[in-house]
Amino acid sequence: MSETAADIAAAHRAGKCTPAQTLARSFQRIRAHNDPAIFISLRDEKEALAEAEALATSDADALPLLGVPMAVKDNIDVAGLPTTAACPAYSYKPARDATAVARLRQAGAIIIGKTNLDQFATGLVGVRSPYGIPTNPMRADLIPGGSSSGSAVAVSAGLVPLALGTDTAGSGRVPAMLNNIVGLKPSLGLVSTAGVVPACRTLDCVSVFSLNVDDAIMVLGAMAGFDRTDPFSRDRMLAPMGPFPAGLRLGVPREDQLIFFGDTAQETAYMAALDQWRALGATLVNFDFEPFAETARLLYEGPWIAERYLAIRDLLTSSPDSIHPTTREITLAGRRLTAADTFAAFYRLQELRRTAEHAFAGIGSMVLPTAPTAYSTAQVLADPIALNARLGTYTNFVNLLDLCGLALPASIRPDGIPFGITLLAPAGQDAHLASIGRVFHAQTKLTLGATGVALPQLRPS
Repeated sequence: MSETAADIAAAHRAGKCTPAQTLARSFQRIRAHNDPAIFISLRDEKEALAEAEALATSDADALPLLGVPMAVKDNIDVAGLPTTAACPAYSYKPARDATAVARLRQAGAIIIGKTNLDQFATGLVGVRSPYGIPTNPMRADLIPGGSSSGSAVAVSAGLVPLALGTDTAGSGRVPAMLNNIVGLKPSLGLVSTAGVVPACRTLDCVSVFSLNVDDAIMVLGAMAGFDRTDPFSRDRMLAPMGPFPAGLRLGVPREDQLIFFGDTAQETAYMAALDQWRALGATLVNFDFEPFAETARLLYEGPWIAERYLAIRDLLTSSPDSIHPTTREITLAGRRLTAADTFAAFYRLQELRRTAEHAFAGIGSMVLPTAPTAYSTAQVLADPIALNARLGTYTNFVNLLDLCGLALPASIRPDGIPFGITLLAPAGQDAHLASIGRVFHAQTKLTLGATGVALPQLRPS
């Protein structure tokens, strides 16, 4: 049976297998994979199987995710399972599902468990958790990426076909690259964050990990929609996907502005990906990347670090030792920011947003490396803050500028490290990115994550 969510749901509708059989297979794969750092908590298997069996009485045609197993990052509420945000002292048992989770259940998905993360979603590395470090299934010495480490690894390893992450500074994109999977970062406010532990409330969004683009946009369609309980929700519709457009123009930073920190294999892989876009008929247009780089620097120099501090201020005061040392060091910096600092940063951000709008007027969307390089777990543990910051070079500005993004596998480097690109566009262009991204991903001829299964043939959009 295919590994993709769309094919799994179709097989259930056709009676080729049952949701209970698929769910049992996921639990068996989790046991066989035997990495206790991927999941922080798992559903009781009998309870989950009973939920799967109950789907037999549902209107199958009305459930796009009929019986598809899903994992959820453990800073998103799932009724019946604790929410820890990878901090045992913070743990609580939610009374209800997060809005995004509730909508996925309504679409027929079955939540199988809660996944590990960089504590309080602070980090792009996946090594900042008391629950351990998930092993990257693509290359064991490589970091899994964060903060949505467990979700990305679970999908790449074929334990589940879909998982939710969150994305504030790249947490739904960097792990996608490092695990050879798709990471979809929706437009802010398109998916409700009600029931999500905040990192930076003004920037947070629920993200999707999948094995291909079609699955990711299907999940987004199930979750998207206005939510009165979320003050950051926006009343905007998700447009349908369309055909690959003629005359596609993609922005690319000037060569003198590209940053790879000396990683020539990463640079070579990016140049090869640009050649693939040209072969698809895209015109590549250089733009000035410096305003975007300046915006990225604002994220950890400006008031948004104070938002992180605000989210866990009480725990920092009452039980500081319960917080991971690196997370604590980063977050405590938020105490020192003044109201004047905050307004100065917001004024500069507004100027940078206008500059970004002008840049996109000439290109429509842009294609960047998802990350400028990749690191081993040993390297990150030896230098946790500086190397983490490098990984955000092409991600940290995205939420600040109200952009949507789609991280795509592009190639496997000669050293076995996955390389990926990210498509970016102004808010509301989620479906456009999916429309072009699915075509790019299909022509890479890569396997699905670390499963060894070939990409399925591209269906008409």
